Amino acid sequence: MSSQKISLEVQSLIDAQDNPFVLIDEHYNIVAANIAYKQAYGFSEQDIVEHKCYEVSHRSDVPCHMNGEDCPHKRVFESRKPHQVLHIHYDTHAQPEHVRIKGSPIFGPDGTMYLGEAVFPLAHTEDLDCEHQRMIGKSKAFQGCIEALTRAAETDAPVLVCGESGVGKDLAAEYIHRRSARSGRSFTMVDCSAISESVFESELFGHERGAFTGCIGRRYGLFEQADGGTLFFNEIGDLPQSLQGRLLNAMETGQFRRVGGRELLSADARIICATSHNLRKLVAASRFRADLYYRIAGIICEIPALHQRISDVPDLARALLQRMGAKDDPGYHLTDDAIELLCRYDYPGNVRELRNILQRAASLSTNGIITAQEIHIEESTEIRGGSPAIHLVDDDGNEPSIKGLESQYIAELLAEHQGKRSTVAQILGISERTLYRKLKQYGLQSIGKAS
Repeated sequence: MSSQKISLEVQSLIDAQDNPFVLIDEHYNIVAANIAYKQAYGFSEQDIVEHKCYEVSHRSDVPCHMNGEDCPHKRVFESRKPHQVLHIHYDTHAQPEHVRIKGSPIFGPDGTMYLGEAVFPLAHTEDLDCEHQRMIGKSKAFQGCIEALTRAAETDAPVLVCGESGVGKDLAAEYIHRRSARSGRSFTMVDCSAISESVFESELFGHERGAFTGCIGRRYGLFEQADGGTLFFNEIGDLPQSLQGRLLNAMETGQFRRVGGRELLSADARIICATSHNLRKLVAASRFRADLYYRIAGIICEIPALHQRISDVPDLARALLQRMGAKDDPGYHLTDDAIELLCRYDYPGNVRELRNILQRAASLSTNGIITAQEIHIEESTEIRGGSPAIHLVDDDGNEPSIKGLESQYIAELLAEHQGKRSTVAQILGISERTLYRKLKQYGLQSIGKAS
């Protein structure tokens, strides 16, 4: 199919994307692409259309799933749902770069389905501009945290970032990278809770041609891609024990072999890890290697929970709302009574929960004005102040723990959304794998169902 058959509406959607964006049909043919995509891969308008997508971005003669990769084309056309992956693409000079791919189904006027694929380089400055746009706060607790992160950035020692779920540990890791001597190189993230154990080793160290059935091409791993830059392991406590030893060896020596390979390779990457678990307790329970813990915990940075810096909520809320608006839109305005209500809540879900509350409020607001009436806070959690406070106790009259609140919140979300795990995971901002572990931890498996 030629680009002339694409409607003006669809072409306008493609051209409006800031990042490289391409439209692909079910046969892997590129139907249309924006200027950023053509420039990224060195093709002209005439050359790029009707090329196979894997020929352009992967410099390959077969689809990426035939090389053992998670193929967004295959996944989106099978599920008809958005899918996001980490991939290695090759630029105009045939140099590999690690990118984040967001694939979504797009339908033409005649109902024909296409894959809309947006490309985000992992070292993109917009993703990493956390100092000025994403890490916000003036409280003593927050400023102490920033000072610790800044000191960590001045060294090349491994860093362990600790904190509750939703506090922004990934942003803290990005902050360290941006302030470090490696800021001009890549920041590569490994989500230990989202990558299955069966492919983790290949993702981390890469693989050689023929390493496993159906693998007909070489793949560069995340360690190689992070050479000279920073390699960030998010939720390191979820790393399977079977892989902890090999990861430790790679960290200690800087050397590794690709899966199926014999050549000993090396990479110089600064290691930052993050966890919401108490790793010392995991070590004591023999669920996490003690030697790996001491290797990654060269510097420990604690990120304060939002209830420990409530005075930052007004500035945080305004910044979050500003980013929800369009570029030419003045955004949303919080009234004094709305701010007062937001500051009386303890946020067991931290910044992630604040964002969800504001998103809901923004959808209910009139003319961009958000009052206390639009602020809907779950009744299962505590609001400080007022008369009386909304409060929960267990069967023995005791106050519940954060885990108790989380368990009840997840159970309520599952009930509200007919047990659909994918929907609940999206609301919570976590992977389905992490949600499954929480369901198992809280004994809620019978409520949730895969979807």
